[in-house]
Amino acid sequence: MAPSRRDCLPLAAAALAVFSSAATAQKYPTRPVRIIAAFAAGGGVDITARLIGQWLSSRLGQSFVTENRPGAGGNLGTEAVVNAPPDGHTLLLATSPNAVNATLYEKLNFNFIRDIAPVAGIIDILNREINAALVDPGMKARLADLGGEPLAGSPSEFGKFIAEETEKWGAVVKVAGIKPE
Repeated sequence: MAPSRRDCLPLAAAALAVFSSAATAQKYPTRPVRIIAAFAAGGGVDITARLIGQWLSSRLGQSFVTENRPGAGGNLGTEAVVNAPPDGHTLLLATSPNAVNATLYEKLNFNFIRDIAPVAGIIDILNREINAALVDPGMKARLADLGGEPLAGSPSEFGKFIAEETEKWGAVVKVAGIKPE
């Protein structure tokens, strides 16, 4: 299930600021950062990751490189972030399919809510910069061209949003009896 551009952009405000939950705050970033886009290059997830990555690179003085890791409805890319060192240098551009997949797939090698979560410290830096990007007229126009409506917010609001989306889509998956193909 490939996400639409509209599905991806509301999550962009804080989505890049999710990473393996053991990350700690320090002078950040201390080396290039990988942004995992769990879908193929050229789509809405990829374009959004590159736009935000370019913004973060210019603001934080370090490279933010988009790495496309498509497969299994976004689960391969998500698992790559879960298994990365928990230092905030591997980020996930979370999308609506992450919330759906938490229920759709019975045997994931990770728990999306537990293993990919907003964490204090580094996330505060990323959240501040991403929220600044989302009010920048140029960035707003570029994201609007993709058909999305950016949703800025705090890390705790994003965590709540992800939990609510996971619960909502989990109920849909169960009631409809949806199974992965």
